[in-house]
Amino acid sequence: MAELTEELSLVKGEQPAVPGKDGKDGAHPQPVAPAGKPPFDVPTGTPTVVVDDLHIVYRVYGAASDAEKGNAVNALTRILRRQGRPQMKEVHAVRGVSFVAYHGDAIGIVGRNGSGKSTLLRAIAGLLPPHAGAVYTDGQPSLLGVNAALMRELTGERNIVLGCYAMGMTPAEVREKYQEIVDFSGIDEFVQLPMSTYSSGMGARLRFAISSAKTHDVLLIDEALATGDREFRKKSEQRIRQIREEAGTVFLVAHDLRVIEETCNRVIWLHKGKIKMDGDPKEVLAAYNKG
Repeated sequence: MAELTEELSLVKGEQPAVPGKDGKDGAHPQPVAPAGKPPFDVPTGTPTVVVDDLHIVYRVYGAASDAEKGNAVNALTRILRRQGRPQMKEVHAVRGVSFVAYHGDAIGIVGRNGSGKSTLLRAIAGLLPPHAGAVYTDGQPSLLGVNAALMRELTGERNIVLGCYAMGMTPAEVREKYQEIVDFSGIDEFVQLPMSTYSSGMGARLRFAISSAKTHDVLLIDEALATGDREFRKKSEQRIRQIREEAGTVFLVAHDLRVIEETCNRVIWLHKGKIKMDGDPKEVLAAYNKG
C-alpha cells in the first residue's frame, strides 16, 4: 500500500510526463478508409479476431427433488445407472459462430436477451473456454462491462492508478493520462471518495475512461455505455471512433441501436446463439427491427 501511495503522489505531482517506450508510433498499420463503405467481403485491414465454428455450452444445476436429494442410496443408484448429477441441464449459448474482424472495425452485436451476445464477448476475451471450435486474437483483448472489476473500498484516484497498471501502462504513462481520465469520466471532486459512494452511472463512466485511456488491439464493450447520460454517450462514441482510427478493433453490445448505427461500421445479429445476419449496420438493424 505504501508503494501505491508513493506512485499516486507521483501521478498527481507536477513532474512532466515522459512518453512510454512503445509510444504511439502506430504498432499496427493504419487502415485507409475508401470513399463510402467497402463491401463486407473485402478485408478492411489486418485480421485481429478469428472466430472459427465456436460453441459455448453452460452446465446449469437446478434444485433436486426430494427423491433426488443427496444420500448414499441415491448416489449409488446414479453410479450404477451411469446417471449424472440430478437436474443438470446443458445450455448451448453459442452455436457454430464464425467470423473475422479486422483492424479499424467497430462491430456491433445485437440480439434479444439470451441470444448469446455477452457470452460471445467473454469467449473472445478468453474468459470462457470453447466447448468446440476456437477463437484466435492478435494481442490481448480487453473486456469492459457494467461489472468491470474496480475496488469499491478504494478511492477513484487509487482505482485509476491500479487500473492503468493492470493494463500494462508505465508510471510515466499513468502520470500523463491521469487528469485526462478524471476529466473524461466527469467525476471531478468525487475522485477523492471511495467508489462505494458512486452512483452506477459514475462507476460506469470511470470504468470506460480507464479502459479507453490505452489503445487496445481489441476492446470489448458490454452494455457499459447504458448507464451514462447523453453527454457522456456522445464523448464515448467519439472515443470509440478514435480507437478505430488508431487501428484498434471494437466490439460493442448495446440495446441502444442508435449508438450502434452511428458508431459501428458492421453489425452481427445473433439469434439463439447463431449468426442470423452480418453486414452493413443500416441493413442489419432494419432487418432486426422487423424481426
